[in-house]
Amino acid sequence: MKATVTLIIINAICFLAAYFLQNSAEYFGLNIFFFNGAYWQILTSMFMHAGIFHIAMNMAVLWQFGTILEKFLGSLRFSLIYLILGILTNILCLAFVYFDFTRGEIINVVGASGAICVLFGIVAFYDPRNAKGLFLMILIISFAPLLLGVNIAWYAHLLGFFLGYFYSFLRNKFGIF
Repeated sequence: MKATVTLIIINAICFLAAYFLQNSAEYFGLNIFFFNGAYWQILTSMFMHAGIFHIAMNMAVLWQFGTILEKFLGSLRFSLIYLILGILTNILCLAFVYFDFTRGEIINVVGASGAICVLFGIVAFYDPRNAKGLFLMILIISFAPLLLGVNIAWYAHLLGFFLGYFYSFLRNKFGIF
């Protein structure tokens, strides 16, 4: 539970700090500036959020799934998986950032959702009875906001889920970290 609480505190501090830093979302969010040398964005974007509802939802879900998985994986492994697979999710999201840029759209990916969806994927693998429900939940939180005109990085949710599931498959089959 210590790692989960620490991640929530870091997210809260970053959310509050963003109010005092001009252009923080553009500087720390994942966007086209990554390709011009803003490489820190693959990590920092995980701790930026678009508003109070965004961070509140993400932190509630992080608490719910993080506390369970931290007990299952241990604090260090949980933290490393969250950060490494969250970063990998963001690296994969760069394809969408670049694609949108080539179509004249500039997007800014922010939030812990990709890393949190990694946790969903892990739970889905180890609890197959709930796998379909978890995947359905990912689809709903990914696409329902789009129907309401809210622009979200749906691909971060799906990529995170599949990375978490794939990691769990590899861990189970080959005994990796």
